Amino acid sequence: MLLVVDVGNTNIVFGVYKGETLIHDWRISSDKAKTSDEYGMLITQILDNVNIKPATVKAIIISSVVPNLMYTLQNMVVKYFNREPIIVGVGVKTGINIRYDNPREVGADRIVNAVAVTQTYKGPCIIIDVGTAITFCVVDEHKNYIGGLILPGIGISAEALVTRTAKLPKVEIVRPEKVIGKTTVSSMQSGLYFGFSRMIDGIIGDICDEIQMEPKDVNIIATGGFSGLLLGESEYDVIISRDLTLHGLRYIYEMNK
Repeated sequence: MLLVVDVGNTNIVFGVYKGETLIHDWRISSDKAKTSDEYGMLITQILDNVNIKPATVKAIIISSVVPNLMYTLQNMVVKYFNREPIIVGVGVKTGINIRYDNPREVGADRIVNAVAVTQTYKGPCIIIDVGTAITFCVVDEHKNYIGGLILPGIGISAEALVTRTAKLPKVEIVRPEKVIGKTTVSSMQSGLYFGFSRMIDGIIGDICDEIQMEPKDVNIIATGGFSGLLLGESEYDVIISRDLTLHGLRYIYEMNK
């Protein structure tokens, strides 16, 4: 079995593959204060709940955008799984040509998503990861990662409305029935939902214009916790792939095992 781990700013998503099949996956909170023993006990207990023992995990691969957690998780893997993990970073084969001015600046999650998409789809791709931050990545038909955008996520923006204003309350992020809100809460929900969903569609259109492609000729793939909410009614044909990053980690493992 292969254990794949994606460390994000808000959540750690991990899953277990048996061959090419993702048989289980979980999401836990990212916590820089947790020790390697705390993570080790938590993850092994979660695996034990589905009758997976550490000894049956034959390989582990990790991608992370949280540098402060890397030593903790590497140490956890060695201690609790008796394995040296593959860490997505410099020197790891991906099959992607990174055309960034400084390739080292590209986050591991963005590279992993690009690998997953190029292994699955042909032609140019736009990848949208709707997480703590919202990232857009553009990969051409020759597997060249040519760049993208990074902007604050909807959760960050909702939190900013609460912490940076005197009277606005915390609200649930949902799709409201109408654009025009009749209460403070519904007005905030409308602004968050329609503001972000329309912005995302607008950026997709601008990217297609810049790469001189019709949207119908571009694969548009979205992942991340809010992808279904914000892109479920997109004006474009968007493929929602909940486990995109985990699939990318498996592909990278296969290239490097």
